[in-house]
Amino acid sequence: MTRADLMDIFVRALLRQIGGDRRRWRAVIGEIRVYSVETHAHCNWSISPMGGAGENAAVERLADRLRGEHPIVTE
Repeated sequence: MTRADLMDIFVRALLRQIGGDRRRWRAVIGEIRVYSVETHAHCNWSISPMGGAGENAAVERLADRLRGEHPIVTE
């Protein structure tokens, strides 16, 4: 699983659940930061959503689920 793959999963899920357009969701999600597996063994990625309160809440709920399903990503 790459950072780009994870972004695609985020965007597709948010489009299904909430609607909107791809460009907006990519902007809300922002950069997916990837950390070393040596220092982040359980989940090596993070996000900091940059949308409105409702958008951020939707992204964070989805992120919680995806951390369990895809905890390790590569560049």
